[in-house]
Amino acid sequence: MRAAWYERQGPAKEVLVVGEMADPVPAAGEVRIRVAASGINPGDIKKRQNAFGFGMAYPRIIPHSDGAGQVDRVGSGVAPEWVGRRVWCYGAQSYRPFGTAAEFTTVPVDQLAALPENVSTDQGACLGIPGITAHRAVHVGGTVAGRTVLVQGAAGAVGLCAVQLARQAGALVIGTIRSSPEERTAKSAGAQEVFPNDQDLEARVRALAPEGVDHIVEVAFADNIEADVQLLKSGGSIATYATHVETPKIPFWQMVFKNIRLFFLGSDDFPKEAKISAARDLNRALEAGWPGFEISERIPLAEIARAHELVEHPLRPGRVVVTL
Repeated sequence: MRAAWYERQGPAKEVLVVGEMADPVPAAGEVRIRVAASGINPGDIKKRQNAFGFGMAYPRIIPHSDGAGQVDRVGSGVAPEWVGRRVWCYGAQSYRPFGTAAEFTTVPVDQLAALPENVSTDQGACLGIPGITAHRAVHVGGTVAGRTVLVQGAAGAVGLCAVQLARQAGALVIGTIRSSPEERTAKSAGAQEVFPNDQDLEARVRALAPEGVDHIVEVAFADNIEADVQLLKSGGSIATYATHVETPKIPFWQMVFKNIRLFFLGSDDFPKEAKISAARDLNRALEAGWPGFEISERIPLAEIARAHELVEHPLRPGRVVVTL
């Protein structure tokens, strides 16, 4: 099969190789997918860069955990009805060496979902990490039905999924954005109100939720934690999945006095049941007409280094997909 891989970490053009590898064979409980589209997430970039200093877990890595295509073979113990079905998958390169940047990938059968007929493989390739992270971020603190949820960074990949999933679950959803062009993206995902994340945010939110919001989905923990504490009502919660500061400070006593709950979310280690529930709800949203992601770039596998560079330094908003 044609595949991309790296055997050392570093800049995309220096370490990514495209060549031929043996076709994978699904083990017991696994399926093999003929990949049509492979999604790139920030985590894939960080692994290749060694941003967290963990080094190489395997001597050769085919990158990307998310992808979509068609099941062409199943391992023992897997229902043969999967063969021929269009699917999207997640976790292909989570605690595994070979991800979706190849003509074929294998994943456990509980790490894939049928791709709705009205959904393209490009969309399917983008769902996994951001969609499952968003679902956990919305639901980890308990039911949001009838409650007010604030999604920080509502136009980002996780943010727009969180907006849609919180709205689907019956919440009043407020989204924050960095610039006015992002407002359309956040509202198309289902946010009832969208505000700039600026000095007037608290006043605008308080006009809608005088006692404060019930739950916050947070993309920039270090930057926003002090404002988040002010925006939350007593007993509220924060679910955060990203920060640019490795050791952020927190307003401890303010959080204590408000009895705030704080959840840190790492998608690779979510409970299996949470991931399955997320995949189900994401499919429901897509089947109901949620447009999903804007695809900004479709890059062939042979140019995967350029695709990685476009994720690191975007030329325009939207997701980058590697096509096969």
